[in-house]
This record gives sequence, structure tokens and C-alpha cells, in this order.
Amino acid sequence: MNYQTILRQYWGYDDFRGIQREIIESIGSGHDTLGLMPTGGGKSITFQVPALAQEGTCIVITPLIALMKDQVDHLRRLGIRAAAIYSGLAREEIIITLENCIFGDIRILYVSPERLSSELFQTKLRHMRVSFITVDEAHCISQWGYDFRPSYLEIAKIRKLLPGVPVLALTATATPQVVDDIQQKLGFSLEAHVFRMSFERKNLAYVVRQAADKREQLIHILNSLKGSAIVYARSRKRTKEFADLLNEAGIPATFYHAGLDAAVKDERQQAWQRDEVRVMVATNAFGMGIDKPDVRLVIHIDCPDSIEAYFQEAGRAGRDGRKAYAVLLYNNADQRKLEKRIADTFPEKDFIRQIYEHLAYFYQIGVGSGYNHTFEFNIDKFCHAFHHFPIQVDSALKILNRAGYIEYTEEQENQARVMFTLSRNDLYRLENTSPNEEKIITSLLRNYGGLFTDYNYIDESFIASQTALQPHQVYMTLKSLSERHILHFIPQKKTPYIRYTQRREDMEHIQLRPAIYEERKDQFQQRIQAMIAYATNDQVCRSRQLLRYFGEEKSRDCHQCDVCLSHRSEGMVSEPRFTSATERVMALLSDGKPHPITDLRDIQLPTDELDAALEYLLKEEYIRQTDGLLTRC
Repeated sequence: MNYQTILRQYWGYDDFRGIQREIIESIGSGHDTLGLMPTGGGKSITFQVPALAQEGTCIVITPLIALMKDQVDHLRRLGIRAAAIYSGLAREEIIITLENCIFGDIRILYVSPERLSSELFQTKLRHMRVSFITVDEAHCISQWGYDFRPSYLEIAKIRKLLPGVPVLALTATATPQVVDDIQQKLGFSLEAHVFRMSFERKNLAYVVRQAADKREQLIHILNSLKGSAIVYARSRKRTKEFADLLNEAGIPATFYHAGLDAAVKDERQQAWQRDEVRVMVATNAFGMGIDKPDVRLVIHIDCPDSIEAYFQEAGRAGRDGRKAYAVLLYNNADQRKLEKRIADTFPEKDFIRQIYEHLAYFYQIGVGSGYNHTFEFNIDKFCHAFHHFPIQVDSALKILNRAGYIEYTEEQENQARVMFTLSRNDLYRLENTSPNEEKIITSLLRNYGGLFTDYNYIDESFIASQTALQPHQVYMTLKSLSERHILHFIPQKKTPYIRYTQRREDMEHIQLRPAIYEERKDQFQQRIQAMIAYATNDQVCRSRQLLRYFGEEKSRDCHQCDVCLSHRSEGMVSEPRFTSATERVMALLSDGKPHPITDLRDIQLPTDELDAALEYLLKEEYIRQTDGLLTRC
């Protein structure tokens, strides 16, 4: 079956778009392939179609558990055999899924990068027929990327277990430096193919609004523009504050962050996707893998740490191709906050060593001991005990993690567990149960075994779908059954963990190499400065600023951002006249020789057109001026 037939049969599209076909044909021919596609560019099609065209299992590595679950559910509805492995699944479920891959029953297997180092996974992998490996969010493997994740480095080791199996790497945010680093870290062959799709979003207007009062501006913008919206805030506390503010102003809103229970997150996400609430106020934990094409507006009330993060989050607006807006609310305080994040993210080395020492006191780990010991980590308790602030402690632990002294898992999700406290006979004789309780008891008995003898992991979202209840109803009903001693319900929780990956060292022996500290701090600082430059540059088109950051030099003004509209209102030269003027100046300098500025008289342009063309060409470094002479760059 050819690629286009598969596309039509399962997805109902007549043809591919953008660079999808080129990527599919490249990976299908066995070439290591890198695809650079903007948010909404149709990344998933580029690995799902060739996975169905080949024998074996396509392994998809992604850090987004919510995305895994959504895509697996979607693929299964299409009749495609797909599965996912992630933290929280019972060992028996993982073994069954991996063995189904060995037997050829699974065409697409989603795994988290942390799973790759598991001995069980690697043992089973050796017996699988793998068609190719897909690395989603591939920028995470690059130390120069904004979202570097050490677990991604395990992918190169997996390649050694699967010689000859090609890799497809996909990302929506990568600078030229990151593009090179992705290929190096993934061990791409010399015949690797790189496909770039322009990151330009012609339907998306980027706006930076100087806002002394962000609350007032937020309400004004949402009242001025219709449609579904996302508002991004920096902290969990601010998501609730701004959601409350909008509701008080008569704008239906809810909030979302990583600290909410899974059932609550799912309920709020569904309500927003069904347009039961108009605005989702969220931290950056929201949005990845969320397929809502009709978002008309994305507003940032706090400035992100990087152009990459801003571009990805802003890109969630207008995925249906219709006009949409991405608005950054900015004021002078934002620059100070951004610069403070540098010190918060990279605290002094002596402080980092002190945190390592205090960690040993906290867990009573002596010098030379502690190897491979794992502990739950209560950051609030730790900070209270040693008089530290959580933000700097979290940063110090991440740096110690990168340096190899500890493994710091910020929030490992432990799945909900259930065990019946009544016997089976007593359960059947039970009276006064509500309809919801009966539905959930029946679902538990049908879908999970051994519940009368031991705890079993359960999936509340799955039970919700089986019983036609909302996730929060499932959660509350299970709590009620637990309070009535019919069963014992242990809700899922997110718990940070710390594991000592080597024996405890003396504090003064802790080594923080330049690649771990100075180089990464410099990169972070550059990203912060690039973000500040974007927010404060009101002379160059917003779209062009973003595209140039990602290496697209030959871009044009968008004519819809705040900068372009400001220039138009100031009586700028019209686009046709401006284009003609720049072309004639460049033609004059096409011989590569320096020309006196007076030579420009020969092309006989009106003064306003000539001035506009020169300002543009000099600013964009197409030409340079030295001692009254003009030269092409």
C-alpha cells in the first residue's frame, strides 16, 4: 500500500501538505531524517503513515504523557494498533505491551525517554522488529536547546541495540546551532536528510503591547476579540488569580497547571475544548499535544524565558489557518524579572555545593555511602529545615542532576491504586449504592483482576470513558467508596524523587564543569537577552524577528503585527513601491564593488522611497555603509 493510499484510508486526506511527503519518503527509504515543522505543521502524519507502510513496530519517543494517551486513543479509533508505555503503568501491563510488540501486534509504540534506560525495555527491544525510531521534540536532546533533557541522551545508546534502524527526528523549534547538535547527538549518518518548512505563520499576527496595568489590558483585549483563548502565566498561583479576575469580569475562564489532579486537569481541558469555558489560563504545562485548531488568541501575561518557548506557545493560535493573534503584555518590570531568572536558574557554585551537603544531612547520608539510594523529596520541608528558597533549590538540584551526582525526578506520577476491602460475596450483597457507585464497581470488576487480594493500578480516565462519567465524578465516587470502607482508594499523586547516582562526596570535591554550568548559563543568558530584544524592538516586523532567530534570513514584513501597523500609520512607502526601490538599489550594487552614495541619484527614485529602501537594507545587513561608500554584504 503506498503512502497516499494510507493517508486517504485512515485520515481521509487526498494529499500531503508542506514537507510531509519528503520526510515520509526519506524515512521510508531508510535515511536518518530531521524534520523542522512549525506547530500545526502536521508532524504526527510524518511518522504514522510510514509506520503503517512498513513491517514491524515504530517506536515514538516523546516526553509528553498526555500526548501519548491522546494519540494512542485517536489511532485506535482509526483502527490502528498503537500502545504507550509511561510511568505509572503496572509492570505486568508494560510486559504485555512489549511482548505484543515482539509478536507484531503493535504498529506504533509511544515511550517516554526515561523508559529507554530500563533493563526490561532494553531486553525486550532486542527481540523486536523495529521499522524506525521517531524522536519527537528532538530539540530536547541538544545542550544548546531551551528544553534540554538528559534522558534524551539515552537514544544514542538505543541505536546501538538496533543497528541499521533509521531515526526520524522532529521539532517545531530549533536554531541552526540546535539543528546541527540534534544530528550529532543522535548519531545521524552522513547520508542524513534535513527538511525545513518555513516557520512563517501568515495568519498569525504577533503583537507586543506595552502594558503598565496588565489586568486591565487583558480584559480589554479579550473583550475586543472573539473566540477561544489561552492566557499563559508564569506561576501556578497567577493562573488562579487571573482566571478569577476574568470570571469576575464576565469572561468564562478556568485555570490549569501541573499541580492539579489528573482528573481535574482532564475535566478542565475537556470543558475548554468543548467551548464550555472560553479562556484557559495556564502555565506552560498546558498546550503540548492539545489539538484545538480554532484558538483565536494566545496572550502571555508573563514573558517566557526564550524565543523558542514563546514561539511554540504562541503557535497554538490559529492552527485552522484563520486569522489569529499572539499578544505579549510587557512592561519595564519584565526585563528585571527576566534578568533575575538568570541568577535563580544558575545560582552560585558554592550555593549548589551547599545544597548537596544539606541534602546529605536531610537524608543522613554519610561520605562514601548512599549509592543508588532513592528518597521522596519534599522541597517545602527541605527549604524550611535549611532556610532556602524553593526556586534556587530546584535549580541547584537540576544542575547536580546534570553533573551526575544525583538523579532528580521533579514530579514522578504515581498512578491511582484500588483494593476492595469487602469480600466478593459481601460486595454482591451490598445495598444503598448510588448509580455512579454501581457503574464504577462494575467497571473495576470487568477491567481489573486481583482487586480482592492486593492493590491494583487503575486509570481513572479509562473508567470515566467506560462509565460515561466525568473524571471528577469518578474521583469523588472512589473517595466516597473508600470512606464507606467498600474499597481502599489511593489517589494518584506527583512526588519528586532523588536518587544518589554515586557515593556521596565531600562538598569541596563537587565538580561543576563548564559544559554543566558556565556554557549553559551563557546560553540561557543569550536566550533571555533575545527575548528582551524581541519585546523591546519596535522597528523590525515581529514575524521577521522570530524567523531570523530560527535562521530564516530572507523573510518579508507581515503587515499585520504591531510594528508593521505602526509603520503603516506613520505613512510608510507602499509595499510595491518599497519592493521596487530595494530591488533597484541592490541591482546598482550587484557588481560587488563599493559605490559612493551619490551614485544612487542615477536610479532616480523619489526621496521617500530611497530613504525607506536604504534604511531597510542597512538594518537587515543586505548592504553596508563605510566612509560614504555602499557595498553589498
